Amino acid sequence: MIATAFAYFNYKFSEYKFIDFSQWILYEKQALFTPDEPYYTLIFYNSKVQSPAELLQGTQRYPVLAIDYAQQKFDNQPGYTYVTAPTNTLLRIIQRFNIYEVPSVLIIKRSKESLYKQDSMIQVLE
Repeated sequence: MIATAFAYFNYKFSEYKFIDFSQWILYEKQALFTPDEPYYTLIFYNSKVQSPAELLQGTQRYPVLAIDYAQQKFDNQPGYTYVTAPTNTLLRIIQRFNIYEVPSVLIIKRSKESLYKQDSMIQVLE
C-alpha cells in the first residue's frame, strides 16, 4: 500500500509542467519580464473582474506574478509583478497548465536560470 501511494504521488508530481521564460515573452508595463525570484505565486486572472490583491488577500507566501487575461498594463507594486503577453503566449500558458477558469493560482519554482517548474496544484479561486 505504501509503494502504491508513493508511485501515485510520484506520477502526479511528474505531471507538473514547466515554463521557460526565455522562450515565452511576458511584458511588464514598459519592459520584458525577466524572473529573479526562486519562487512565484502565479495567478492567472481577469483585471476587469477583480485585482490579484483582492483575490489573494495576503495569503500568498511568495512574490506574485499576475498574468492578466484582459491585457491591462498596471504598475508593479511591492510583492506584485503585473504582466501581459501576446495572445499566442497566453494560449500556451492556458494549455500548458490546463487552466479552465479564472482566477487560477499555482506556485512555480526555479529549476534553472529562466526555467520554472510548477510546484503546486492549480487552485481555482472563488
